[in-house]
Amino acid sequence: QVTLVESGGDLVQPGGSLRLSCVASGSIRSISVMAWHRQAPGKERELVALITSDGSRNYADSVKGRFTISRDNAKNTVYLQMNSLKPEDTAVYYCRYFDYANGSWGKGTLVTVST
Repeated sequence: QVTLVESGGDLVQPGGSLRLSCVASGSIRSISVMAWHRQAPGKERELVALITSDGSRNYADSVKGRFTISRDNAKNTVYLQMNSLKPEDTAVYYCRYFDYANGSWGKGTLVTVST
């Protein structure tokens, strides 16, 4: 079992930046994937970015060039640096962990992009 705790969500103006953090604890395997998903009001949850334990990254087209996912394996933490934020980035952002045997979700952190 892996527990995930997100932080960093806030209200920010369009064009601003935020960094989200997700700390994992529990039975974390050396080969795993960590990811950020988001769910906007009235919409389905979608993948934003993911990173493997060896550092390979993938991004949703809507955030490429603006968001950067990174991972500190020593701290069991994944980050999402979000720049040039837009109102359409407003959502609850969820951290996700999975390996060959298990998967976990965090409870989410709210990001609101508005004037």
